[in-house]
Amino acid sequence: MTRSLFAEISKKKYWIESLGRAQTLNKDISDLFDMLSDDEAESKDIKKEIISTFGEYKNLIEELELRGMLSRPEDKKDCMFTIHAGSGGTEASDWANMLLRMYTRFFDIMGFKWEQVDLIPGDTVGIKSVTVEVKGEYAYGYLKSESGVHRLIRISPFDAAHKRHTSFSSVYVLPEADDIEVTIDPSDLRIDTYRSSGAGGQHVNKTDSAVRITHIPTGTVAASQNERSQMFNKDTAMKLLKAKLYQKKLEEEKARLSTLEDEKKENSWGSQIRTYTFQPYNLVKDHRTGIETGNTGAVMDGEIKKFVRGYLIKYGKFE
Repeated sequence: MTRSLFAEISKKKYWIESLGRAQTLNKDISDLFDMLSDDEAESKDIKKEIISTFGEYKNLIEELELRGMLSRPEDKKDCMFTIHAGSGGTEASDWANMLLRMYTRFFDIMGFKWEQVDLIPGDTVGIKSVTVEVKGEYAYGYLKSESGVHRLIRISPFDAAHKRHTSFSSVYVLPEADDIEVTIDPSDLRIDTYRSSGAGGQHVNKTDSAVRITHIPTGTVAASQNERSQMFNKDTAMKLLKAKLYQKKLEEEKARLSTLEDEKKENSWGSQIRTYTFQPYNLVKDHRTGIETGNTGAVMDGEIKKFVRGYLIKYGKFE
């Protein structure tokens, strides 16, 4: 059997088992309500069980709702997740690093495996850009909601005058592509090697192990410097290049079909998708869906599923 057939069997198995579990939980809740009596002591424990069971039921239904919206072929793929600091030097580099921390915690919450494949550090703090390979079931489907510009408003810890600053970072999420979907002519590639950048010390690479690959016809560039082996970095850079070319292919198809026009406008630079305000009040607001929360600490610790869900409800579609 082909890999796609195995994937389809796994998908249908998930739905059958999950729907069966949902029916069982629904019946359990009904049975627990029937067990309630006028005895307060006895009913107290039953009410706790009802709340617990209903919580599990609600989470399962919401998960099924999200899965139902991830119906596009690319949604089930692994992805490349890139963060670029905007203009603003130290402030923007620090904000990009804060976003990296937030997202890697979200990856952990979702049970995704992730590995940093390329990083350019900031001049003094933070990062200028970073690319992370994210693997997991429907990784791209869940993370595509994060593509766009993210704005931070806060009192700068780097400003002696304690003035309020606004910083921007952009996020790009690309579905990984395999050889069947993207065919690349080796003669269209320019491959450059260079030394990995880093903070210095004994771990800085002394050889030209980092790899940058340029697809000449489109000008698309991909780089990797995470591994000490040039061969591994070349493989990773090629994987990232294919993901970028595959994304380009998807965008061209969408343009031909004249779909998702509003979404593309919102994801353009200068039109942020989400604002994170730390001063003079605490608020994180998604400008596409209107969803907001004052618990900025939880958001920066990776609790962003409500924003992902809101995006999929507005822009997703059921099969």
